[in-house]
Amino acid sequence: MLAIVLLAGGCGHAQKSTRGGAVERFTIHSTVVHRDLHEILVVPPRPRGRPWLLVLLHGATGSPDDFLSQQFFAGLEKLGPRAPYVLLLDDDGDSYWHDRRTGPWAKEVLLEAIPAGIARTAARRIAIGGISMGGYGALHLGVGGGFCAVGGHSPALWRSGADTAPGAFDDAADFARNDIVNHPPSYGATPVWIDVGASDGFRPAAVQYAHEIHAQLHVWPGSHEGAYWRAHIAQYLRFYARHCSRSSPRIRSRR
Repeated sequence: MLAIVLLAGGCGHAQKSTRGGAVERFTIHSTVVHRDLHEILVVPPRPRGRPWLLVLLHGATGSPDDFLSQQFFAGLEKLGPRAPYVLLLDDDGDSYWHDRRTGPWAKEVLLEAIPAGIARTAARRIAIGGISMGGYGALHLGVGGGFCAVGGHSPALWRSGADTAPGAFDDAADFARNDIVNHPPSYGATPVWIDVGASDGFRPAAVQYAHEIHAQLHVWPGSHEGAYWRAHIAQYLRFYARHCSRSSPRIRSRR
């Protein structure tokens, strides 16, 4: 079950406005992974009604800025008043968004980063999604029914620890602890989306996992690359808005 507690502080930076929203950069000092993390909050152009927050996790060796494309802002603009605040999270580049030797990154997201976003937006509904490494991270963190929607976009999923990319997991034991493909968890009533390119090497595992958890599955032409994700980012945003701009799951606090 999603557990969130307001622990993280941070300092804000100047905003940069675009047609799709204002980009606010801020830094939090993580007491969980013991480093400064440089987060981005995108404020929708016409926020109104009950605010909701979309948390997006980047891919391996990437950064929060990877999402800030023309297609991303155009997709937000088209949502109009249904557009979310979007929180783009920082890590060490290869966290794979799970608790491991380099730090408890799953705890950092749930206990520090998301609460920092809530504090800035007063959001009551939270969606989580990600691309590649971040797609795995979103599916891993999204278990338990506390999010209004979960999305894995070309998620980095493997059916065997021997097949994983170097650095994705610490060792065989780390893979076994965090393996969701061979031990599919329950997402409860939370809507889950998975998409993958027809030429993507992650397609077999992603399709298998989508069937196992009864996710909404899309296999489109393309491979594991930025052009594919930019081409579909507006569809991702519409999925999250469809399920989160109205529903309101309760956010539980950890004591």
